[in-house]
Amino acid sequence: MSIGEHPPAEAFRPLREWATTGFTWLLRMHAAGMAGDALVTISLANSLFFSVPIGEARGKVALYLLTTMAPFVLLAPFIGPLLDRTRRGRRLALAGTMLGRAGLVWFMSDNTNSLALFPAALGVLMLSKGYAVARAAVAPRVLPPGSTLVGVNARTTLTGAVAGAIAIPIGVALAHVTHGSQWTLRVAAVVFIAATAFALRLPKTVNAEPHIASDATDAVGAPTPRVATVVRAAASLRTLAGFLTFFLAFRVKKDGKGFDLEVLGFFTSDEATFRLGMLGVAAIGASMCGTAVAALARQQVPERLLQLALVGASLALVVGAIHYDFRAAIIGVIASGLFGSLSKLALDAILQRDVAEAVRAQAFARSETALQLAWVGGGAFGLIDMSGRVGFAAAALLIIAVTVNTVRTLRQRAGSLSVSTSTDRSTT
Repeated sequence: MSIGEHPPAEAFRPLREWATTGFTWLLRMHAAGMAGDALVTISLANSLFFSVPIGEARGKVALYLLTTMAPFVLLAPFIGPLLDRTRRGRRLALAGTMLGRAGLVWFMSDNTNSLALFPAALGVLMLSKGYAVARAAVAPRVLPPGSTLVGVNARTTLTGAVAGAIAIPIGVALAHVTHGSQWTLRVAAVVFIAATAFALRLPKTVNAEPHIASDATDAVGAPTPRVATVVRAAASLRTLAGFLTFFLAFRVKKDGKGFDLEVLGFFTSDEATFRLGMLGVAAIGASMCGTAVAALARQQVPERLLQLALVGASLALVVGAIHYDFRAAIIGVIASGLFGSLSKLALDAILQRDVAEAVRAQAFARSETALQLAWVGGGAFGLIDMSGRVGFAAAALLIIAVTVNTVRTLRQRAGSLSVSTSTDRSTT
């Protein structure tokens, strides 16, 4: 191409295909939804536990872990089947989760000092989980030509993460200027209304009847052994994330020396708080990097991504078990964020690919419940007071055992499929 020549129209072909299939509207809807969730989180950001002594904190964290399970009591047995029964109205279902959050958040803005704030916040969380299930179920319906499910999921997740990252400082600044969370919540409500409009712009194809069959689930959406193996593998890495979140938080706070540390000249914090911040930044950054890698990778076979995630996490944990220090903790957190995001993308792609559309929402509801249970279980285990080496060794044993089982099961499944295919061909 000579200098000054206009780029070929093919360069813009992916963007046109995204718009044609409706993937662009899915990205906009998800970005607005994640921005709204970030603003709600900022408005409720008064910590439950880290400002109190360690002994008292552990009890409050345990209560928090139990509270996070509440939405999942309804997700698998009720919300999943309901979404499958209403798959002809998926646009309305997605829009309803957004509009419902808008109404609850506006109600919260008028009751920031009332006990009514808590059930409303719980309702927002339940609708958020319902939205996540519905979005995952419709993603294959807006798959652009030539794209993979892993790539589409990764781009969607990354877009939401960027939108949330942009919304967080806006929410912090708004809360600071207005001396409260009322206006932050009201802005969040407006953002959710915009997300509602984007959901209604999704193409009618997201409401289409299923055209494929699958043996990955039974008639009521229960996973087969192969899918169950994949869910267990992803759940093990979610268990690791919950464990490291609380184990390292208390470990670092207990090990902190308590001297003041000036950072970039503008704020002072004790060493433990500074290190907790470093761990948080490392976790978020690693998760976003994992999503970006999956979005850009040419080879996006979900089973390979899942096995890579398990092996990588195992190696990082072994390092921490052999020689635990703060650097090992950082490595563990990075591995958890990076490989945890890869495993979640792989799991979603496998469910979207292998599970019949008639029960896909139920399958996602079950998997989301399993992942949340795993995170809570890992977090509860992280409340136990033990040394860094012991904690990392216990986590390493779990992940290594799951890795061995997953690799063996997936290879056996691949071998059985190969033998079955060869038999069919010879018979023909």
